[in-house]
Amino acid sequence: MTILQWLAGSTGQIFASACVMTILVLMLFMAVKLYKSYRRNRTYLILIIVLPIVILQNGVLIGLSFPGQSISPYLELTQSVVSLLSFIIINFVFMKLYTGPSTRLKGMPFLLMFIGLILVAGAQISLSPESMKASIGTTQTQLLAIDFYGLILNFIILLNLRGIDQRFNYSASLIVYFIYQLSDLADGYVFHGTVPMLVILSHLLPVVYYTLLFLLLFEWVLERLLMTFQSSITDGLTSLYNRRHFNKKAEQLLRDTKRIAIIFCDIDNFKKLNDTQGHHKADGVLKQVAEILREETASIGTAGRYGGEELLGLVAAPNAKPEVVAETIRSRVEKETMVTISIGVSASREGASIGEIISQADEAMYQSKTTGKNKVTLHSSMRQRTRSSGSGSDETAKKNSQQA
Repeated sequence: MTILQWLAGSTGQIFASACVMTILVLMLFMAVKLYKSYRRNRTYLILIIVLPIVILQNGVLIGLSFPGQSISPYLELTQSVVSLLSFIIINFVFMKLYTGPSTRLKGMPFLLMFIGLILVAGAQISLSPESMKASIGTTQTQLLAIDFYGLILNFIILLNLRGIDQRFNYSASLIVYFIYQLSDLADGYVFHGTVPMLVILSHLLPVVYYTLLFLLLFEWVLERLLMTFQSSITDGLTSLYNRRHFNKKAEQLLRDTKRIAIIFCDIDNFKKLNDTQGHHKADGVLKQVAEILREETASIGTAGRYGGEELLGLVAAPNAKPEVVAETIRSRVEKETMVTISIGVSASREGASIGEIISQADEAMYQSKTTGKNKVTLHSSMRQRTRSSGSGSDETAKKNSQQA
């Protein structure tokens, strides 16, 4: 027996259905995990309900594939209706998952598809009663109306994928299922098993279809995990690191580079901006300042939100002068936004913790606040160090204070 003969026979159907069941069990496991994490999302619950039905359906196909097994016309009708019903529900779930926020998916079209399926099944029985009277054990009951309706359903869904985030991948799964439907119809109504390749396609294409759906669901799970991780380490408004993760990142950079500097930024008159122009405007300004801070520290360190209108920059590159970086940030904020910022700068010293360095930068920032605002001030320990090394950084700080 060749591999083609094996795949085209009953063993091929058993193998394909077993593969589909394995994929569906994995999808069910992911759906359960998603539902436990997001209980308010009923989409996952719908998927949990429909997947066992498809698993059971493939189990029936395995049972009927063994030699000597027969199928009644009504069981075949039930199989066809359940298959299309599952197809409608699964597509509703995946379109719901991947529909963008700007496009709200409505359930009414899918409800109409379901009603149409019931009407077509009823018409199949009433208009072709002889098809339901076929003796048990015939090769296939002619359910042309239902099979043709399945093609129409697939075609309708394929033409209405606007707003789907994974449009190409999702379209690929529908095209695979459409080819499966065509090959199954051609084999059942025209060739009656005489073309092995059509039989193989009708066996294996469902495996490909559910594999593509599995990959879509798996990607969705990865996106949710990434979003959860991002939300745990970043500030929701500015997308900068939150205080806890900034401290962790600073400790790591201090261990790696042995020397860092903290730039403590506070937006001047932020409360007044909130009171006079509203939270929305103030939040927008805060985002602008955060973006400037992110850009200026991107290649030399990192940035975070300390709390409220207080932002932190970290300079770890040995060739970058923190006072120069701080002045660049202050100047850009003054020119590019409607606010100004007061900045304090402090550098690490041997034995100092991250908390102590930030506290010193906070002290220097407070000095900027109380001596005119919109300026950069170096902490006294940093000025003493730069004075002893003759770097001239203290002169830069004085110049910035005079400019303010």
